[in-house]
Amino acid sequence: MKPLTSHSAPLDRLPAREHPQQLPKAIRDAPGLYRVDATWGTIQSMQAAEGVRTVGELDMVEHLRQGRPVVDARTREFNAQATIPGAVNVPHPEVTDRLEELDQSRSTIFFCNGPQCGQSRSAIDALLEAGYPAEKILYYRGGMHDWITLGLPTAP
Repeated sequence: MKPLTSHSAPLDRLPAREHPQQLPKAIRDAPGLYRVDATWGTIQSMQAAEGVRTVGELDMVEHLRQGRPVVDARTREFNAQATIPGAVNVPHPEVTDRLEELDQSRSTIFFCNGPQCGQSRSAIDALLEAGYPAEKILYYRGGMHDWITLGLPTAP
């Protein structure tokens, strides 16, 4: 078990599997049930960075309904498996090279694989370091993990 630190004592987490499954997978012939691997990644903080607001699923749905930008900060390999409809893929290692594709005057939601994935945090850190305004960055910590397990739609 990997130890986690709390305010009073370390907490143990399941050891990583040899071949982790980072996205929940639907269980065949059981609509609404998913197989989830809880052993991969590093649990992320609720707040990505100072001045960056964390949002939930209802915020994401409203943001999309209003036609506002959403960025899937995952690598192409993960984006090809499934993404949130309407999201644009800007992989975290490329985000500063592709700044011209981002509208710094509009609030943009960034997401990745979920609460234990650091890809959107990496993108957000790079953007802030490049001078991107923190108040225009929104962080969907739940990512694809929470989106899928809540039965929300995905796109190929």
